Amino acid sequence: MPLHHDGPLARLRRGHEELVLGLLRKHGPLSRAELGRHSGLSRTTLYDIVGALVDSGAVVATAPAAGERRRGRPVETLTLHPEAGQVIGIDFARRAVHVAAINVAHEVMGSAGEAHEPDLPWQERVDVAERLVGSLAGGTLRLGSLGAIGVGVVGPVQDTAAEEHDGTEPRRDLPLLLRKRFGVPVLVDNNTRLAALAEATWGAAAGDQDVLYLRLSHGVGGGLVVGGSLHRGAYGLSGEFGHITVEPDGRRCSCGGRGCLETVASVGAVLEAHDGADDLPTLLADPAAATLLDGVGAKVGTVLAAVCNAIGPGVVVIGGELAEAGEALFGGVGRALAADLMPISRNRVDLRPAALGEAAGALGAIALVLHESPLLARYPASPDSEEHT
Repeated sequence: MPLHHDGPLARLRRGHEELVLGLLRKHGPLSRAELGRHSGLSRTTLYDIVGALVDSGAVVATAPAAGERRRGRPVETLTLHPEAGQVIGIDFARRAVHVAAINVAHEVMGSAGEAHEPDLPWQERVDVAERLVGSLAGGTLRLGSLGAIGVGVVGPVQDTAAEEHDGTEPRRDLPLLLRKRFGVPVLVDNNTRLAALAEATWGAAAGDQDVLYLRLSHGVGGGLVVGGSLHRGAYGLSGEFGHITVEPDGRRCSCGGRGCLETVASVGAVLEAHDGADDLPTLLADPAAATLLDGVGAKVGTVLAAVCNAIGPGVVVIGGELAEAGEALFGGVGRALAADLMPISRNRVDLRPAALGEAAGALGAIALVLHESPLLARYPASPDSEEHT
């Protein structure tokens, strides 16, 4: 009796194909052995599925370059076909727009950024983003082939009651603005949380499954990657490490609390605590600032130790402009971690500087798209954009 095309075996095979394609989208190039470990499929089933996907052109098999080959049979890597789609990431930071683009084979096609005034209206920020996207890949990026856009924004993304306004469009309209410009689905998350995902995907913690990321910038925030997935929290509020109290009788914070880490370790707070430095480069060039930075690092380390004791990450990554202080800051962080971590954890938490710089938020937005399947399964659009899909 002939097999019906929608029978259980056909559905099982489609499921296996989707599993393999999803793994290649999420992880990028993988060998057959690595695919086998990630998928749990038997060797026979995996080779059959991969062979069909290669024959159809959906997957490309590439032998290592001559200089990379070892003895024995060359190990091929498998990727999604580079022309099967492209993904754009946009980071709408407080004072700049950063964009990046890669294809589904995880090949970076370009990145760009542009500073602006912090009160620039959203419509104009989108104009900047569109212009920057047009400059990527030497202007050869084919917008018509884009599969989706990932977007990072400052602050919570789920709390519609707290959406910011700037005299024009509220931020909640951003997905609709971008969808009108680019004509593809838009996924939005907090940009600092996305930077955590980027560092765990391509940066300082690439390949690690449990990562704590902290950004010390004009604001202080972070993100958690748990079991290889971005942790968002029940209301999209995960990663607000900048609002953990470090000085109970300290300064009032913008969140309404008092003595938050952000009142001590943000760029503005550090500059205010240092007499004679009007900007961060001047402060970092001043040897006399070492004591101040060491003290800031100690408070940062105390907060990180508390979070580590609760969450248990294997890697802690610190990024943002203040991280450029290097050992002057990291020394204090490391000592506080060693003092405040549980003894069993002290040799199991690896402290690292971030590796991706200003592009981290945009790259994390790309990783967000690559990690989500189907694209909008866990990211419902805003009510306005939903009506126009």
